[in-house]
Amino acid sequence: MPTGFSNIVPDLAVEILSPEDRPRAVLDKVGEYLEAGVSLVWVVEPEAKTAAVHRGPVAVDEAGPGGALDGEDVVPGFRCVLAEILR
Repeated sequence: MPTGFSNIVPDLAVEILSPEDRPRAVLDKVGEYLEAGVSLVWVVEPEAKTAAVHRGPVAVDEAGPGGALDGEDVVPGFRCVLAEILR
């Protein structure tokens, strides 16, 4: 059975935060995803009903409670309204 990490880099990574997650640790993980070649990273904060959309180290957008996550060119046609999934 294989051990370790896969050599396949996903196009999209999604992190769902828990109350125990530390901001610095999450940002480090996002940086690792981007450094590995992930094109789009969503960090969803269920308690605040928000999400951060990372496309690069400094390319970050916020989606508020009324906002949506868009798959852009990574997952064309995919759109998810936060209010519909974070109730």
